[in-house]
Amino acid sequence: MATSIGKLSKSFFVKLLVGIIILPFVFWGMGDVFRGGNQNIIATIGSKKINTQEFLNYFNRLDLNQNDLKNIKKSDLFEQVLSEYIGKQVMALEIEKSGIVISDNSLRDIIKNEKIFFKNDKFSRTEYEKFLLKSGVTAPTFEKNIIEQESKRQYLDSLAGGITISKILVEKEFKKENQIKKIEYIDLNKYYLNQKPSKEQIKEIYEKNKKLFIKEYKSIQYAEITPKLIVNINEYNELFFKQLDAIENNVLDGQPFEETARENNLKVITVEKIDANKKDVNDNKNSTVPDKLFRKIFLIKEEKIPEVVKVNNKYYLVEVKSITKKNLSINNPDVLKIVNNQIDIQNKIKNNTSIAKDIGMGAFDKTKMEKFASDNNLEIKKYEILNLKQNEIFSEGIIKNIFLISDGEITLITDSNLSKNFLIQVINTKYKKLENNSNEFEKYEAKARLNLVNKIYKTFDENINKKYKVELNKKTIERVKNSF
Repeated sequence: MATSIGKLSKSFFVKLLVGIIILPFVFWGMGDVFRGGNQNIIATIGSKKINTQEFLNYFNRLDLNQNDLKNIKKSDLFEQVLSEYIGKQVMALEIEKSGIVISDNSLRDIIKNEKIFFKNDKFSRTEYEKFLLKSGVTAPTFEKNIIEQESKRQYLDSLAGGITISKILVEKEFKKENQIKKIEYIDLNKYYLNQKPSKEQIKEIYEKNKKLFIKEYKSIQYAEITPKLIVNINEYNELFFKQLDAIENNVLDGQPFEETARENNLKVITVEKIDANKKDVNDNKNSTVPDKLFRKIFLIKEEKIPEVVKVNNKYYLVEVKSITKKNLSINNPDVLKIVNNQIDIQNKIKNNTSIAKDIGMGAFDKTKMEKFASDNNLEIKKYEILNLKQNEIFSEGIIKNIFLISDGEITLITDSNLSKNFLIQVINTKYKKLENNSNEFEKYEAKARLNLVNKIYKTFDENINKKYKVELNKKTIERVKNSF
C-alpha cells in the first residue's frame, strides 16, 4: 500500500485507474468475530453496518469473468473482495472524521487540468464526454470516483506531508548502495553439485509424491463462429453479434456443444487426448490447433461445459470432451527432474540451516571457514565489489545483502530460490562520498523519504486495524456465495 502511495503519479487519471487499496482485514485471523444476525447485513465496522446489496453492487461492478464466478464457491475470491471493500469503508470513515471535503470548484479544476481531456492545449468538453462514452461510465459515477481518490490522496498526504529528511538519513540510504567491499567467499553451489541423490532417496521421494506425478490428457473440440456460417454474411456487424449473444446465452443455459454446433452450421474440429504441451499419448505434437486457442481450451477444468471464447478477434465454440489422467513412472525424465530438484533443495535447506546455525552461535569463524573449504575441496576466493551493478559473480540482490555485512563478519547469503549460495567474509569496507548538491543526493533523499513514509503508513494501517472492530456475518457470507 505505502509503495503505491509513495509513487503517486502526477496524472490524476492514472491515480484514478490504479486507485488506492489499503487496510485489508484478514478473515482467518478474526476468530470469534464471525457471527449470525441480520441476513441483510454482511458485516459491521464499529457501529456502521454494511448492507448485503450495497456490497453486491460493488462486487458486480468489478466485472469478473465467467470462470471466476463459476469457481467462486471453491476459492477465496469473494472474501478477498469483501476484505478490500471493508478497507475502503474504513478509509472513508477516517476521511470523514478528518473533515476533508472536495468542493465542486476543486472537482472542476481537477477535471479541467487533466491533459487527456485537452484539445489544442485546452480543456475540451467534447473530449471529456467522448472519454465517458468510450469508458462506459456516467459523469456522476466518474466524478464520484475522482472525489473518493482525491480525498484519499489528501488524507494520506496529511499523514506524511511536510516531512523533513535529515542529511544523516540521506547518507544512510546512500551508503546502503555505494560501497567498495573486499571480501573472501566460497561458492557453495560446487559443494551441492557433489551431493548426488541415491536411488533410495529418489524412490522415497517418488513414492511420497506419487499422486502428484500425473499427466493430464484432454480430448477437445472447437468450431469457429463466423458471420458467413451463422447469419450468411461476411461482415462482423450488429446482426452477427446479436446472433453470437444468442449462442452464448444458449450455452450458458446448458445447451450441449453438439446441438449448438448443429443449429448454427458450425464446422467442428476434434482432437483426441492431448497434453498441456500439445502432445498426444505417443508424444507426437499437434500442429493444427492455434496455440492461443489451445491454451484457452486447455484451461477449462470441467468436461462437457461448452464456452464461447474470443482469440485474435475470432470467435469459437469450445469444449473439453473428456479428461484422462495417466500416472508417470519413476523413470520418466520429467519426474526424475522434479524429484532431483526436490532432493537438491532439501539438501540445500538442511546444510544451509546447519551452517547458519553455527554462524549464529559464533562457531563458524575464519578457521572454521578454511577447514570447511579444505574438507570439501572448495576454494576460498578473494573479490572486490566496486558497485551495486557489478554482477559477473553476484546478482544485485546478493550484493545489497553483502553491503549490509560488517568488516570481519562471516555470513551465508542465498537468493530466493536457493540457486545461488555463498559463504562470505567481509575483509574491508570503504564508503563513497555523497555530494550535497548532486543529483545523487536528490535521488537518495527521495529514497529516504519513501522509506520513512512507508513506516508511517505501516504504523497507520496497524493502528486503524486495531481501532475498528470488524464483525463478519458468516451465515450471510455463505448464503451470498452460494447464490452465484
